Amino acid sequence: MAIYYRGILFLAASAFLGEGIEVLVNMILARELGSHGLGLYMSILPSIFLIVLLSSFELQVSISKFIAEREERYHRNILHHAITITVVFTSILFLLTAAVLPFIPVFNAYHPYIRWLVMILIPVIAFTSVARGYFMGKQQMGRIAISNFIRKIIQLGGLYILFRLFEFDAQESLLIAIGTLIGSEIVVFLYLVYLFIIQFQQLKRQPFSNINRKVVRKNLMAVSVPTTGLRLFSAFTGAIQPFIIKAALVHSGMSNVVATEQFGMLMGVAVSIGFFPAFIAHSLMIVLIPAVSKTHSQKDYPTLQKMLQQVMKLTFIYGVAAVTIFYFFAPELTSLFFKSDTSAVFLQLLWPYFLFHFFIMPMQAFMIGLDLIKDAFIHIVWSIVISFGLVLWLGSSPDWRMNGVIIGMNTGSILLALMHYLTICKKIGVSVFMKGVKIGDSPPLR
Repeated sequence: MAIYYRGILFLAASAFLGEGIEVLVNMILARELGSHGLGLYMSILPSIFLIVLLSSFELQVSISKFIAEREERYHRNILHHAITITVVFTSILFLLTAAVLPFIPVFNAYHPYIRWLVMILIPVIAFTSVARGYFMGKQQMGRIAISNFIRKIIQLGGLYILFRLFEFDAQESLLIAIGTLIGSEIVVFLYLVYLFIIQFQQLKRQPFSNINRKVVRKNLMAVSVPTTGLRLFSAFTGAIQPFIIKAALVHSGMSNVVATEQFGMLMGVAVSIGFFPAFIAHSLMIVLIPAVSKTHSQKDYPTLQKMLQQVMKLTFIYGVAAVTIFYFFAPELTSLFFKSDTSAVFLQLLWPYFLFHFFIMPMQAFMIGLDLIKDAFIHIVWSIVISFGLVLWLGSSPDWRMNGVIIGMNTGSILLALMHYLTICKKIGVSVFMKGVKIGDSPPLR
């Protein structure tokens, strides 16, 4: 448990600095791109993240889970098979993407070089995921924390230097914004893979035992495939969300330009500010996946119950404090980006969306560690269907517009958090009020 707490503190501290840098990054983007350019930037990001997700194949999750559950003498063999899988998968995905990417219409409104910059991400993300998964499984969270910080500082430095030294038109500015994002991922790749090679060489000098290749592949795929499916669905819905929101707003009577600007203020300003405290939730998620996996493999349900209680209490304390600050200081916070009362109202109305997402992230780690990935996927499908349905219904109404969009987003977040929480409680044997009970297939409490 001591390693668990140290990992959370280390990741949270570095992530706090990283999120501070992220705010500065978004401030630079807001000022250099303008409201319309920021809307275009936020519209293309989900599509890029979709390709990133496919490239990672969620190997960081499956490898970290498998490493945490197995003795160290098996690690060398696990990594050997994981690298082989990564080489094959990356080669296939790279060729498929090269054939399909020129025909994806979402990139047509952007600089042509952006398509090929995205191609570079495929091998970079794939092999970074292997290294990241190993360090997560070994609870070496310091290296993960440093890599996250490096990515943010490289992106900030690149944007600041390029926009300060040179003048760009609107399309070139978008290219620079996306190029610095991808460049920061390349630097992280070089850092983590270098550390991974050193660690792998040390493993070669230690006694080791082999695991059958089919067993390793089966265990990795048992987590990677459903987790990728879960993330893929989330990323796909995230990629189409900008178009659904803007379509609803246009249908309500807004012009396409105004709808894009409204979306830019929603995602580029309000959501950027509201998700600032999510560095704590993300840190919890990274640490909890291997910790819950190992504890669950040992059938230590009392420890799982204690971990859930601690996570819920911590999230409630910082989450309520955060959304309270956002609500009462929204105009001051959003003025750092734009002098607009509209984005401040968006930030205030979205407080349930932010608060419940702070709970969702660590609970998803529990769902993965407890082998409840299928349940998590079903929960996400239901929440997205209901959320998008409300966005289209209310957002298309001239009386609701963006208020209707926000109601849909809030509803989806609340629904997903409640479904995750009830399922976890049933699995580990606690009531919704955190009292030990014998529920479902959980063993009796000691």
